[in-house]
Amino acid sequence: MKKILLNRMTDEMPEDICRFVSSANIYDSSCSPEAKVYFIDKGKGYYLKCSGRGRLEAEAKMTEYFHLKGFGAEVLNYSSSDRDWLLTTAVMGEDGACEEYLMQPKRLCDTIAYELRKLHETDYTDCPIPDRTGEYLAFAQKNYRTGNYDKSHFPDSFGYCSAEEAYEVLTTQKDALQSKVLLHGDYCLPNIVLNNWKLSGFIDVGNGGVGDRHIDIFWGIWTLWFNLKTNKYYGRFLDAYGRDKVDESMLRIVAAAEVFG
Repeated sequence: MKKILLNRMTDEMPEDICRFVSSANIYDSSCSPEAKVYFIDKGKGYYLKCSGRGRLEAEAKMTEYFHLKGFGAEVLNYSSSDRDWLLTTAVMGEDGACEEYLMQPKRLCDTIAYELRKLHETDYTDCPIPDRTGEYLAFAQKNYRTGNYDKSHFPDSFGYCSAEEAYEVLTTQKDALQSKVLLHGDYCLPNIVLNNWKLSGFIDVGNGGVGDRHIDIFWGIWTLWFNLKTNKYYGRFLDAYGRDKVDESMLRIVAAAEVFG
């Protein structure tokens, strides 16, 4: 996770958060234009995320839920007014995209597959997002109607020739996607924090909820392709996860949703 020391904050924090982080060094740790992320160098460390109004509500709920399950950061403060602010403890360790882990790709592949299977076997009673699959499909359909189509970030094996081809698959086969496991929703190496190869916790769980396991499996395959610059760990990942719970034809349906953002 990158950290750039800031001389001053450009965003005006809520008073209670401002008091909490006063006198601490603050670092820019953002990696997406959709939200700003700050590392607060105080005690064991904290993260402060800032985004548009209402955009962090689901993440605050799911982060708290993951924490209760024992594999997420603790939510210390969430506020929503002109903007959303989310303050959490730091999850100890380094994310899966750091060089230490990328240097052992087979072990990394197996580790994130095992941890994903364990996540999917977690009891999801009282999950605050009970039908993430429905929200996921509605979002993809909305983006199709507004012309948001981009398959450039996906391996050729998941590609579609046109938006219409992908949408045809999505509309005719979407009912195969079910809500049956606790889903991370963005299962990529930067969101999996390891401490000496043991899971320390998951971060950025705003797309999580009760959903179809193949969404996370798709992203697990994708992140290995993207970060390791090869698709040769596709089969190994599925083996390590457990092919008894995988239907590879479902990955093409997930891809049909993902090309619409």
